[in-house]
Amino acid sequence: MKKNISITSVILLIALFLTSCNKDFLEVENPNGESIEEYYTTDAHVQEALTAAYDPLHWPDWGLGSYNSINICSEIMSDNVWVGGASAGDMLNWHKLANYDGDSNNTLGSLWTIDYSGIKRCNDVLQYIEWAKDDITEKNQKLYEAQARLLRVYYYNMLWHFFGNIPFYLENLTRPYQADQLSADKVYAQLIKELESVLDSNVLPMYWTDNSATDKNVGRVSQAMGYMLYAEMVMYQNDKARYPKALDYMKKIIADGYYGLLENFAALWLEENEWSKESIFEINYNDDNNRRGWGSPLAVGGTVLPTLISPNGWQGGMGLNAGADGWGFMPIRLDTYAIFQPEDKRIEGTFWDARGMEYSARYQDTGLWLAKYVAQSDNNKDAGFDNNLNYNNNLRIYRYAETLLNAAELSLEAGDMGAALLYINEVRDRAGLDKLTTVTLDDILLERRYEFVGEGKRYWDLVRTGKAATVLVAEEYRTNNWAPHNRYIPIPLSELDTSPNLVQNEGYN
Repeated sequence: MKKNISITSVILLIALFLTSCNKDFLEVENPNGESIEEYYTTDAHVQEALTAAYDPLHWPDWGLGSYNSINICSEIMSDNVWVGGASAGDMLNWHKLANYDGDSNNTLGSLWTIDYSGIKRCNDVLQYIEWAKDDITEKNQKLYEAQARLLRVYYYNMLWHFFGNIPFYLENLTRPYQADQLSADKVYAQLIKELESVLDSNVLPMYWTDNSATDKNVGRVSQAMGYMLYAEMVMYQNDKARYPKALDYMKKIIADGYYGLLENFAALWLEENEWSKESIFEINYNDDNNRRGWGSPLAVGGTVLPTLISPNGWQGGMGLNAGADGWGFMPIRLDTYAIFQPEDKRIEGTFWDARGMEYSARYQDTGLWLAKYVAQSDNNKDAGFDNNLNYNNNLRIYRYAETLLNAAELSLEAGDMGAALLYINEVRDRAGLDKLTTVTLDDILLERRYEFVGEGKRYWDLVRTGKAATVLVAEEYRTNNWAPHNRYIPIPLSELDTSPNLVQNEGYN
């Protein structure tokens, strides 16, 4: 099917100049105007292209005219949070998706474009490596290839989760820019083979040097990140033939000894603990020396996520300056708070309880906000301008706690309750909860809910385990029940109009 993707050198070179991620290895210089065939013939210039391939990771929160933070887009379809905002018409696409009545005009169009932009850039890197092979050592060539291929699977994984049936290709399109739209199952089959190939090569390190926030390589994909991506995909597909391999990958992360749980759950979300021993993969944001602004949303800088999900018109206190410009999206449901046991230490790090405090309550307000990313004043104090767009909170994608809970679920599926108990109880111990003596899948899913509120895991857990239809039902602000066709959201109308052969997902006009 048709998918129009620009391959002009001018656009690519401008993109490399205007955009970059925010850590040392992601700083690039403006290419000097040579043709791409002449320019991408050196190791240094291929590294610039690889930098550009990482860049779309941090676009979703605000880019291409849309706010579509990955965790928000996932959470609003779950039973953890409400959409919120100023009204039911504020971010109408979110409200409709949360109500399971999205349409081609009210979907996540920017995510489609962002992820295909990332795919295109990864394909570029693989092409440029060939052009520059006389200037790249064999070691570097393998490292660049592995990163580009793993990133490409990550971008496709996002498209596969949200849209399911998508155009798929591993080389950039040429005229007439057509690629086959594969079924979700066929997309998975292609992706998992590609991911297995990357992981089997064992080129990437389990972590990059000290993997700390001061390391110039922080933010690169790693072997451990690939293992987590593999487990996520295999478990979402219910590909039980691959469960043993996924479990083996979780055991490799555990046995490596580098990763572990940070002792203080609430401290995990502080800037000083970004890329801590618990962090397997994060998306970097920084308020220092930002170039990102409302007029340059794809430039280097911080994130707007804390602004989106914090209370409006705050009068001061609890770490927020008076007049903090929160927009009131993603208030946490009261019944989410209610499921926690009072002694659970995760309460402090999960819920920012503003009930009884003075602020401007907005639509679906509950007084409960996500402490993990709430708009703390310290997190944008170094932004030079457009401060509400430039918080320094890294977005946590994979944490060691998920490694343990994946291992628990996969071990239970393999019939090893002893191992499952060992893994889940390590997470519960950090939370200050009693050890379980027996464990079921429901126990593990509940533990995942406790652990990952606001991180975008719950909805996909309900879908993959077949519980969505009974849990995600009409209630209060939700008038529709989840139905099987809601597993995939609508393909954007702009893509359907551009690509006449592209078929809309079942159940949508």
